[in-house]
Amino acid sequence: MAELQIRCFTVGSFQVNTWLISDPSTGQSAIIDTGETAQLANTLAKLDPAPDLRYILLTHAHFDHAGPLPELQRLFPQAITCLPALERPLFDSLPTQGGWFGSSALNRPCGRIDRELHDGDSIALGATTLRFISTPGHTPGQGCYYDEQDIFVGDTLFAGSVGRTDFPMSDPELADQSLLKLLQLPKQLRVHCGHGPDTTLERELQSNPFLGHVRKALGIADPYSSGAGGWRWR
Repeated sequence: MAELQIRCFTVGSFQVNTWLISDPSTGQSAIIDTGETAQLANTLAKLDPAPDLRYILLTHAHFDHAGPLPELQRLFPQAITCLPALERPLFDSLPTQGGWFGSSALNRPCGRIDRELHDGDSIALGATTLRFISTPGHTPGQGCYYDEQDIFVGDTLFAGSVGRTDFPMSDPELADQSLLKLLQLPKQLRVHCGHGPDTTLERELQSNPFLGHVRKALGIADPYSSGAGGWRWR
């Protein structure tokens, strides 16, 4: 099976990875996450040829992943914007989220949501089927999009780390459950994270210091059994 064509644009002061993915047989494309400013929209406007953008897919609704949605929707009015259904309360807080982090300059307008996604839903992108898996914890409805080779995880999982759970609307217990659920997907999946480098599920299952509870549940030896250190992305 032909692989998705994937381009990463790392944008904004929070260095968010946004993804332009395209079905190789039809050229139909989707954006996964948007960054925090109009930088992504400005970059896409300069592409020649312009992408045949059919979807804007949000992993979650923190301002650095969903902030400039209106700019993208003006540029690509035909694109269907999808949001995890459980993420609606956080999405609706975008106009005031900056206050949570001590900066009203980070407040963002909401934009439009055309479709809400539930665990197990699928999206047809040309001949490619993207599946949605709900992985709440970092936020109320954080979720991931994947096919047979690649998974886009937002802030659920990182190379050597996991998403923080000390923000408003975060839930550490849910995050642990979601990581266990996520790590039971096929281990060869290439993981495209919301920040930082790519990895694979297999690599993180073997070596991520924050996944001791997953290894224990799956009966895998834990190299950090005496205690794990490390840091968490935002």
